[in-house]
Amino acid sequence: MTEFYIYAIVALLPLSACMLVVQTDPFHALIIRGILGAVAALVYALLGAPDVALTEALMGTLLAVTLSAVAVRSSMVMRLGFIEGEYPEGDRPAGKPIEDLRAVLAKRYMRLELVPYPDELALNQAFKEREIHAIYVKPTLVEHGDLTFTTTLEKVTAYQTTTRIKRLYEIMKDELPSETQVTYFNPLMSQLTSSEQH
Repeated sequence: MTEFYIYAIVALLPLSACMLVVQTDPFHALIIRGILGAVAALVYALLGAPDVALTEALMGTLLAVTLSAVAVRSSMVMRLGFIEGEYPEGDRPAGKPIEDLRAVLAKRYMRLELVPYPDELALNQAFKEREIHAIYVKPTLVEHGDLTFTTTLEKVTAYQTTTRIKRLYEIMKDELPSETQVTYFNPLMSQLTSSEQH
C-alpha cells in the first residue's frame, strides 16, 4: 500500500512535465512549473533525500518560478507612446483603434501600456532610445488642393501607429482592421541613410 501512493506521486512528474510542454499561456506554464517542482521535492523527501528536496523546493521551485514570473511580466507588454492633450475623448488615446489593438495583443497574452509624453520631441527621443515599442500620433496632413472640410477633418482625427519591432508590425498589419494605419520604422535603414548623408 505504501508503494502504491509513492508510485502515484512519481507518476505525477511526467504528467506535469507533459502539461508544461503543451502550455501556450506563459502564466499557466509558470503555475505548472511550480507544481512540477513541488511534486519533485515531495518525491525526493519520500525517497529519503531531504537535502535534495529542500534544494528543489527553494531553488528549483520558489526562486525559478519567481524570477520567471518577473521576466514574463516585463516582456509581455507593448509600450505605446503618445503626446498628451491630442485626444478629444480624454487625456489618453481611447476608442475603437486602441480597443482593437488591446484585443490583438490579448490573443498573445500581452498587455498594452500607454505612456504619455509632453511633446513630439520627447516622444521621438523615447522611441529612438527604445523606451517605448511604438508611437501613436496624428498623421501629418498633406494638402491635395480641393479637399472638402469633411475629408480634412476625417484625416485629422485618424491616428497612425508606428513600431520599430518587425514582429509587432506584422501582427498589427495582419490583424488590425484595414482602416488602422500601421507603419514600420527600420532603425538600421535610418542609420544607413544618415551615415550616407554625412
